Amino acid sequence: MTVERYHIHVSDEILNDLQYRLHHIRWPDSLADEGWERGTDLNYLQSLVAYWRDQYDWRAQESALNRFSQFCSTIDGINIHFVHERGKGPNPLPLILTHGWPDSYLRYEKIIPLLTDPARYGGHAEDAFDVIVPSLPGFGFSGHPARSGINNYVVSQLWAKLMTQELGYNKFAAAGGDIGSGVTRYLAANHPELLHGIHLTDVGIIRSLMASQDDSSLAEEERQYKKKAAEWVSREGGYLSIQSTKPQTLAYGLSDSPVGLAAWIVEKLRAWSDCKGDLNQIYSMDEVLTHIMIYWVTNTIGSSANMYYENSHSLPPLGPIEVPTGLALFPEDILLPPQSWTERNLNVTRWTTMPSGGHFTAMEEPELLAEDIRAFYRSIRT
Repeated sequence: MTVERYHIHVSDEILNDLQYRLHHIRWPDSLADEGWERGTDLNYLQSLVAYWRDQYDWRAQESALNRFSQFCSTIDGINIHFVHERGKGPNPLPLILTHGWPDSYLRYEKIIPLLTDPARYGGHAEDAFDVIVPSLPGFGFSGHPARSGINNYVVSQLWAKLMTQELGYNKFAAAGGDIGSGVTRYLAANHPELLHGIHLTDVGIIRSLMASQDDSSLAEEERQYKKKAAEWVSREGGYLSIQSTKPQTLAYGLSDSPVGLAAWIVEKLRAWSDCKGDLNQIYSMDEVLTHIMIYWVTNTIGSSANMYYENSHSLPPLGPIEVPTGLALFPEDILLPPQSWTERNLNVTRWTTMPSGGHFTAMEEPELLAEDIRAFYRSIRT
């Protein structure tokens, strides 16, 4: 296993092919005044694609992404891309951040400097972290797994090897959201000796509550969660069913059509963000398109969707977690967990309810999230 420097450079051939596709689109019909009710709004998407085709500058975004120190290493046969930024302080704490779907390592772009150099942003140098942000296998600039079974548990094992064997840390901190929450919890459950603590922004869909047949044994807030979760899955869970059962079929369409890929991603960005139905309130078109571009130029929408299949078919049970856990909940996230269940299954030592923000926490409210991470680990450091 060898760590090597990594520099993003997408070939002109890929960019020229994209331009051709953006100039030769067959748009579907749309009902008048349909809006977002049946999926991505046609008017919004046409506006985004026009900007993508005529004004968006990938090379400028690529240059901005390359300001981070990036590396790659092959672990258990899988090439892993990661950012590794050293902290500026007397004793930086190593921290691995794990993203989810449909984002990428770019989820944490805004908080990396807030965590590595807090003094520069009004914080204290003693709160600095060495920040490591890997791309999940099959996402972004990491390799496409050639074998099945790459689920949250397996990724947690890869991260343990990355942090200890590759980067030489004896003990570290971990944080994540979405898939990243699951990976982080498996890391805590299976390698508590390596962790100072974990920080989460969600606990995913609580399948044990969803599968419970005896509601009388549940606390009232747990019964309410089960009801809300069922309603959410019925209303918003189509992507979850497809990616958990037939991700390969989906991959053909989204790997071939940049417009199809954009529609699939922006629908979730809008639905899961605290944007009041207007993506432009919190994301620029450049931000939205750079997230889409990372999937497009690496052709990873299919391999990323496979993670849902693997987590549905090969994921081992997850037991209670004993390491100290910080939880920061954002009001417009998908599902807020019941405190009773969470405290039974996690050693929660910090519980923060944020004033604003949705599922894409570090993208939407980077200052709030960075300060909560710093505060949680401040007590652990001492």
